[in-house]
Amino acid sequence: MVSMARALAVAGADVTVVTDGSHDLSSFDGAVLPGVGATGPAMATLTRTGLSDQIRNFDGPLLAVCVGMQVLFEFSEEDRTNGLALLPGIVTKLETTPLPHMGWNDVVYDRDPLLGGDQATPFYFVHSFALRDIDHPDAAGTTSYGHETFVSVVRRGNIVGLQFHPERSSAAGLKLIDAWVDSTQLARRVA
Repeated sequence: MVSMARALAVAGADVTVVTDGSHDLSSFDGAVLPGVGATGPAMATLTRTGLSDQIRNFDGPLLAVCVGMQVLFEFSEEDRTNGLALLPGIVTKLETTPLPHMGWNDVVYDRDPLLGGDQATPFYFVHSFALRDIDHPDAAGTTSYGHETFVSVVRRGNIVGLQFHPERSSAAGLKLIDAWVDSTQLARRVA
């Protein structure tokens, strides 16, 4: 969370770290759902703090990272957990080894304003679960690991989900965060 907040600040956003429902997300220009831990504890915290309803009702730009992306979906096999159901789909365990998938790997995509002009860019991953339906209607980028390919970027309206960690992905990750801040015109406040 700290490295994401720092990267957003470098990109020019005024960052407020929100850990409970005491802040109304609608007062922010954008929101980031960072990826730390597993889906069960993440959803339990979001529900307990009231943030799950706030995120579901937030209509501004939302950037979801790693586990944050996974909880966007209806269900995750990790911890057999219901997600936020902002996007259809089920997150399942990768079948290749070794797990977790940890390290640098290419994200393959068509031209994308956040990912840049190249059609394959390496980013840093740490995960064992992913959306493995590469034909998903919201899939915007994929990554191959071992013998399988999974969705590493999703987009729907104001929602962008990233299975990788841009805040830990060196220059390419910082460029992506900067592009997200610019594209959403976040000159002021990000939660």
